[in-house]
Amino acid sequence: MLQEWKAMEKPDEEEIKARLAAAKEKLAKQQLLIKEQKIPVLVLMEGWGTAGKGSVIGQVIQNIDPRFFKVESMGEKSEEERRKPFLYRYFRRIPEEGKFVFLDSGWMDEIVKDELHGKLSDEDYAKRIESVRRFERQLTDNGYLVMKFFLHIPEKEQAKRIGHLEHEKDTVWRVSKNDLWQNRHYEKCEEAFSSYMKNTNLPSAPWYIIDAKSRKWTELQVLETLTQGIEIALSNQKLAVPLLQNVFPLVRMPLLAEVPLDKEIEADEYRKELKELQNRLGELHNRLYRKKVPVIIAYEGWDAAGKGGNIKRIAGALDPRGYEVHPIASPEPHEKARHYLWRFWTRLPKTGHIAIFDRTWYGRVMVERLEGFCSENDWMRAYNEINEFEKELHDWGAVIIKFWVQIDKDTQLERFNERQNTPEKQWKITDEDWRNRDKWDAYETAVNEMIQKTSTSYAPWHILESVDKKYARIKALKIVVEELEKVLG
Repeated sequence: MLQEWKAMEKPDEEEIKARLAAAKEKLAKQQLLIKEQKIPVLVLMEGWGTAGKGSVIGQVIQNIDPRFFKVESMGEKSEEERRKPFLYRYFRRIPEEGKFVFLDSGWMDEIVKDELHGKLSDEDYAKRIESVRRFERQLTDNGYLVMKFFLHIPEKEQAKRIGHLEHEKDTVWRVSKNDLWQNRHYEKCEEAFSSYMKNTNLPSAPWYIIDAKSRKWTELQVLETLTQGIEIALSNQKLAVPLLQNVFPLVRMPLLAEVPLDKEIEADEYRKELKELQNRLGELHNRLYRKKVPVIIAYEGWDAAGKGGNIKRIAGALDPRGYEVHPIASPEPHEKARHYLWRFWTRLPKTGHIAIFDRTWYGRVMVERLEGFCSENDWMRAYNEINEFEKELHDWGAVIIKFWVQIDKDTQLERFNERQNTPEKQWKITDEDWRNRDKWDAYETAVNEMIQKTSTSYAPWHILESVDKKYARIKALKIVVEELEKVLG
């Protein structure tokens, strides 16, 4: 894109001054509409070293209430970030609705730098590009405005700025080794930048190349483009998003009604197998820590199906320093104000660790669908978004194990009544449980659709027959052990 790009003719100083004043006033008004209409705005500022990314962000934010924006300078990865998926540190920084986040460099800088320095194979580079395209599309599909700027300066201009900064003791620190390397390999870098932008120039999140030779002219281009983007976002907010066809390989699954629930296990056999399987799981936990394999175990199921007891038997086999159980309830206000997957991205395990989710991201296509907490377009889109999310985790190297804990309606009623009539168990039963029970048929329809559309080859569903809770616990342990053995040997 950079090779074909032609800079606009720069206006005279008086015109720049007048247009700047108008653009600043427009942004100051728009920020109130952004807050009112709850639109999250993510501004990605990329470009050549010394092109002035930080300076232009500093100028733009002067027109926004400080309570409504955050600036993130994306430097080297922290130790924690190196042990999380590639998109983790970007996803966790997305703005809340009605607010701005400005990123001083981001995923483009990281990917292109790694490619230029030979840290990414062609295959890994292609995967990163696909990850970015999905990430940006998911954000815009979920109501985010994503504005991507590339500040462009010629090779001689970059060399001149580097020389000027190096000449002064107080500014020499601003010249990085990467800036110097870029200038020595300008044509190679320009080609890499161009290729990346061409591959990620999405209709919903296009690239804007900015002529950055003049500070005021740079500021004007960014401000006018940003305000235009906000204007379009405000007018398009109510439009539905087209649904995408699933492109991921699916595993054929039975309907819940087709699953026989007469599976049982004898008490002596249960105790024997429980001990053996927990010992084996403990051994595998040590090995996955050594090999730095992340594991995600996701539980969904009917109320009173036995998820808690099942999780307890798996957790009981693990080193407590290497796992965490995440009980997922209704989202907190700061979670609800972001993309629905944000609160799961931020709970992912480090490499070598295990995350167990007691309820998951599938709430989008169950409770949120049935209780009207999101639109029909939102939950219908979510099947593909969830498959993409799990593909991202799989490509990172995670083992993903998903359980649906299945019982019949009569068993649930029996367990509800037991909880209701046993004082020490009454905390386990709520009015909401009874209300959900009244919607059993609707939930079963939703669960069947969920399982059919999200049981992929890399993250299939496993149904645990849990009328006999002990049988379900042993089956879950066997599946976890088998899946870990596949990757650990």
